[in-house]
Amino acid sequence: MYIHPENLRRYTVGVLVDNEPGVLSRVSGLFSRRGFNIESLAVGPTQDDEVSRITIVVKGDDAHIEQLVQQLYKLICVQKVQVMHSRNAVERQLLLVKVKAGPAEREGLMRLVDIFKAKVLDVTKSSMILQITGENDKIASLLSLLEDYGVLELVRTGMVALERGDGVMTSDIFD
Repeated sequence: MYIHPENLRRYTVGVLVDNEPGVLSRVSGLFSRRGFNIESLAVGPTQDDEVSRITIVVKGDDAHIEQLVQQLYKLICVQKVQVMHSRNAVERQLLLVKVKAGPAEREGLMRLVDIFKAKVLDVTKSSMILQITGENDKIASLLSLLEDYGVLELVRTGMVALERGDGVMTSDIFD
């Protein structure tokens, strides 16, 4: 499936699934078979231990995303699918980053921590571990500034999202 780059949009897809072995593989395999590159993936439990929520960020066009949603509903393990647009969703991810931080760098790093509303989780003689949550742009901006200090290691979660407003995506168990 080829989509001209001008027609690509970023989509955040929430999927409620049965919490059982192999579900993530089946869902992510469907994206792969359809030619979608998963840009972000996050999975976690919901308020019901038998249901998990998968949040997947992909680029595509409306027609292909619509087809993807129809294919997801064909999987027995899928209970609900919701395509969210960033203007109508609250989206966040988490970054943990270890940076070089000798005594001379700490003051500058602490200013960045304040500006970006990050948290210091660990400090040693030569490094700091910072935590930041937020939208992709905020995290990318901080990472860009931290490059000057020397990023030693980092890990970030996939995007998680909830649609704004009163509507909720619940499994059939809660309907």
